Amino acid sequence: MDSFDAAQPPDRFADDPAFAVHEGGKLVVRSTRSIDSIADLALTYTPGVARVSSAIAAEPELARRFTWAPRTVAVVSDGTAVLGLGDIGPAAALPVMEGKACLFSEFAGLSAIPVVLATTDVDRIVETVVAIAPSFGGINLEDISAPRCFEVEERLREALDIPVMHDDQHGTAIVVLAALRNAAKVVGRELGSLRVVVSGAGAAGVACTKILLEAGVADIAVADSRGVLHTGRQDLTPIKRWVAENTNRAGYAGTMAGALAGADVYLGLSGGSVPESAVASMAPNCIVFSLANPIPEVDPQMAAKYAAVVATGRSGEPNQINNVLAFPGVFRGAIDAGAKHITEEMKLAAATAIADVVGDDLRADYIVPSPLDRRVAEAVAAAVAACARQQHVTV
Repeated sequence: MDSFDAAQPPDRFADDPAFAVHEGGKLVVRSTRSIDSIADLALTYTPGVARVSSAIAAEPELARRFTWAPRTVAVVSDGTAVLGLGDIGPAAALPVMEGKACLFSEFAGLSAIPVVLATTDVDRIVETVVAIAPSFGGINLEDISAPRCFEVEERLREALDIPVMHDDQHGTAIVVLAALRNAAKVVGRELGSLRVVVSGAGAAGVACTKILLEAGVADIAVADSRGVLHTGRQDLTPIKRWVAENTNRAGYAGTMAGALAGADVYLGLSGGSVPESAVASMAPNCIVFSLANPIPEVDPQMAAKYAAVVATGRSGEPNQINNVLAFPGVFRGAIDAGAKHITEEMKLAAATAIADVVGDDLRADYIVPSPLDRRVAEAVAAAVAACARQQHVTV
C-alpha cells in the first residue's frame, strides 16, 4: 500500500479546546431507574406503566407527580439570532442550546432538552411548540430574532399554561436591573433619579427598557441604528412605537451619542462602537454597561477613565452581566410553585434576589455575583416561587 493511502488527514480542530468540550455533543438522556429483573421491566414499562397512564388520563394533574414533564424545560430556537453570530440556522445553533441545557442542569437541577426548528415562520414555530408542550414544564425561547421573538413569546404565553420566557429579552433584563440597582448604590443615587440611554432597540433593549420602567426609572432614551426613538419618526415598528411613546420624555430626536451628554447611565445592547468623546460627555460618576459580545461597544479600560462603575458581558472582566444569574432560578422557582406564567413581578423579584446576594460586599467592581456563585439560583428560585404564590398564578 502506498504511504499516502494510510496517512490520516490532520484534525484541524485538535488544538482548540472548545471543540474537545463539544465533541459528540454535551447531553445524554439517562434512566433514573435500573432494570435488573423481569419485575423491574414490568413496572417500568408494560404492564405496570398502564396503571399510571390510566390514572393520568382520569386525573391529568397527576402528570406533575408521575412524569418528568414538570421538571423539564424545552430550550427552543430557530437559530436566527445566535449569540454574536446572527442568523446561522438551527444546526449551528444546536451547540448553544445544548450548552443552555447544561446550565439548567448545573445551576437549577432541571432537565432541559434542546429543540431547534427548521422554520422561521411565526405560525409554524408557535404551532410546533404548542404541540410538544405536554412533554415539558417550561419553554425557554432562545436566539429568535426581533421583532418575531415578541410575537412568538406573546402567543405562546397566551396558548400555554406553563412558564414561557424568551431569555434573550427577560434574562438579560433581570440581570441588568440587578446590576443597576447595585451600581446606583455605589454612586449614591436612587434608581429613579438616573437618566439612562439604551443603545439597541432589539429584543434585549426593549426588555431592559420595560423592566427599568417597571422599577421606577422614568428618564430613558432608546436608540436604534437610526438614532433615538421618538414619536415623530415614521419608520417605527409597533414595538418601537410603544417604546417611543413610553420613553424619551424630552422628545430628543438626535443621535445616541448626542443623547449621552449629561446622561447617568449608558446601557449598550447593540454592537457597534461609541466614541470616547461621547462617554466623556456623560455626567460625573456615570455608569457604563457595555454588553455586546464578543466586543463591547465601549472599551472597558477607556470607560473606566470616566465612569464610576463599568460592566460588560465578558467573562474576563469584573461585573459580568450573564444571563445564567437569572434563567435557571427563574424557571426553577416558577416550576416549583406550579406557576402558569412568569409575571413582571416575578422578574422584579428575581432581580432583587440577585442584587441582594452581593450584600455588604458591594463595591464598584462587584455589583453582581459571579456566574458560578451557587447561592444565586437558590435565592432567585425562592424569590420567584414566593412571588408566584403571592400573586396566585399557580395551578
